[in-house]
Amino acid sequence: MAFFQKFAPPTCSEVKAALKAMGFSPEKQNGTSHEHWTKIANGKFYKVTVDCPKAPFGDTLVKSMANQAGVSKKVFLQYCHDKKKKGDPHAF
Repeated sequence: MAFFQKFAPPTCSEVKAALKAMGFSPEKQNGTSHEHWTKIANGKFYKVTVDCPKAPFGDTLVKSMANQAGVSKKVFLQYCHDKKKKGDPHAF
């Protein structure tokens, strides 16, 4: 549980807000609980899968979503829990 000592496990709404703040856009859903959020940054395509029935998200899913988003777990959680954090984490 050391992973979540500073940050509580994020909820579905927190993850969606974080992805939006990072510049991701939701793709059209077709009959599944899995939502796909996509973005192209610096010529690279990123696709994050969010499965809201699994929220609040545990360590394994947070790691997976952060990896899919191209950021560290720490950065991903910062975007989830800091409502003022905005902007592209991939911008150089």
